[in-house]
Amino acid sequence: MSSTPAYAALSATTPLEPFTIERREPGPREVLIDILYCGVCHSDIHQARDGWGGSVFPMVPGHEIVGRVARIGSEVTAFGIGDAVGVGCFVDSCRTCPSCQAGEQQYCDFGMTGTYNSFERDPGDRRRIDRSRPTYGGYSTQITVDADYVLRIPESIPLDRAAPLLCAGITTYSPLKHFGVKAGDRVGVVGLGGLGHMAVKLAAAMGAHVTVLSTSESKRADALALGAQDFAATRDGEVFKTLAGRFDYVLDTVSAEHDYNLYLNLLKLDGTMILLGLPEAPESVAAGVLIRKRRRLAGSMIGGIAETQEMLDFCAAHGVASDIELIRMDQINEAYERMLKSDVRYRFVIDIASLRGD
Repeated sequence: MSSTPAYAALSATTPLEPFTIERREPGPREVLIDILYCGVCHSDIHQARDGWGGSVFPMVPGHEIVGRVARIGSEVTAFGIGDAVGVGCFVDSCRTCPSCQAGEQQYCDFGMTGTYNSFERDPGDRRRIDRSRPTYGGYSTQITVDADYVLRIPESIPLDRAAPLLCAGITTYSPLKHFGVKAGDRVGVVGLGGLGHMAVKLAAAMGAHVTVLSTSESKRADALALGAQDFAATRDGEVFKTLAGRFDYVLDTVSAEHDYNLYLNLLKLDGTMILLGLPEAPESVAAGVLIRKRRRLAGSMIGGIAETQEMLDFCAAHGVASDIELIRMDQINEAYERMLKSDVRYRFVIDIASLRGD
């Protein structure tokens, strides 16, 4: 075990502050990673402030982790010292249920082990968790992870801009692939934040015709620069009439409360709306808006390890990376407040060198 500098939320009502955690030496199949960058996801705020309930304190957030391999276990063959690697939203799963066997560990029947705000699994029975061993995330200088849950970062992607791909990237790539978005399809993207800007880039790279649907007219130029063909400011209620029945798919990336029914009405016959954001309060859906056009309302959550690697390789091949603002670790509380005001273009990434004191 080694003492590791970190930043933690000690409660739901206190700012994040310097904290020290213990990281284990890598076991035979594990990798110890020196963290270089960690993205700041909106879900970090939800969990650090217990917005979804059930938060575990003290909490070290961070699940968009990029770094280099520092040490490897005796049985690790996929990675070597110095390799650029990433860790996303989970670090383990039961490995034996149908979802895990299908490579969709995020849907593990016994619950995935979150990179933070979760608990390690019992090595004797991975269907069970060990509540004496909480997981701590990437707002820290090192992390030890089973090699099967580590991703390889392609050389062509800048490491700081790769970090948000481990959550925002895969969260938007997975539904685009799963629901079969193809060249020429009309895709509406609701919201142009951390998730939304990646949805635009990835859908455009797949050849879709992308329209950004945002409450903020000021985001029009950015939306078009990111690859969208069209933009609609939704504060003008008339836009929902003008665009009714327009889209094959709508990706809803917004975590704030909003009316799903307005956006469902934008779908064509057999169109699909996919929820990616997770509002803290429940939303209601009118049956009629689904029935009248045989529409579907679906959800999607990140992606499995193989699909996440596929996403990274796709991004490398198409020149896709996140648009970021690099911050020091001691700016994290300010970053949270700015995120709540949608004042970030489009993902904060922590330079972990600032935590090490480099």
